[in-house]
Amino acid sequence: MPQQPLDPDRLAERLEEALRSRRPIPPLSEEGLVDVAQAYAVQQRWNTLRLQAGEKLAGRKIGLTSAAMQAQLGVSEPDYGCLWASRYVPQTGGRAEVGFHTFLQPRVEGEIAFLLGRPLRGPHVTVQDVLAATDAVTCGVEIIDSRIADWRIRITDTIADNASFGGFVLGPWSSRARHEDLRLVGMVLSHNGQPATEGVGAAALGHPARAVAWLANKLAEFGEGLEEGDVVLSGSLGRAVAVGPGDVVTLEMAGFPPLSVRFA
Repeated sequence: MPQQPLDPDRLAERLEEALRSRRPIPPLSEEGLVDVAQAYAVQQRWNTLRLQAGEKLAGRKIGLTSAAMQAQLGVSEPDYGCLWASRYVPQTGGRAEVGFHTFLQPRVEGEIAFLLGRPLRGPHVTVQDVLAATDAVTCGVEIIDSRIADWRIRITDTIADNASFGGFVLGPWSSRARHEDLRLVGMVLSHNGQPATEGVGAAALGHPARAVAWLANKLAEFGEGLEEGDVVLSGSLGRAVAVGPGDVVTLEMAGFPPLSVRFA
């Protein structure tokens, strides 16, 4: 146990310094951050710190939506973080380029993203509520990253670390696709031209919209909600793939044009 009470502001400042310096830090869980509510308090302080410095929010991300990842970290529900607008990577013609050294130890995931046309506030949001509030959906590549050395994380580490958020790339939005059965949407994520992982929409908590409903209801516990115009990344449909300088990942998802990201 730590000798002194945990200071969420101090831990948030350490994460910010790790982000800016690109020098990872030891696990916060080893310093006594073992309570999930405290971990979300650290995440909130860090997000506030960034907003005060001029950052803007683009929406939210959901992590740990697969049973396998929950079992690995010993939890029974997903987690969430903020999408920082400064980490949005635009694409042109299905191609995007991002500096590898923007990140510390990046990995990539293929996901379904939602664009909300109206607010969603828990605690009783359903899948149907999410679909009714959604203007459009698209495929997305989430770049996950960890400020924790060697990805040596427990659940409180990743929550405090903004759910291991790094950046994101989105394909073109489709209002038509929101009427498809998103549980059945298949995806293949290739790494340097070779298939690396695959999955279907049901991998995200059984239905990507169920993951978004979980998020809206979870945020209600903290007096928050999802807002009109928010982008929500609903969770990985397959395992995360580590990338290095010069690597190219391509996301192919049924109903959407391919999306490629190069790490320059």
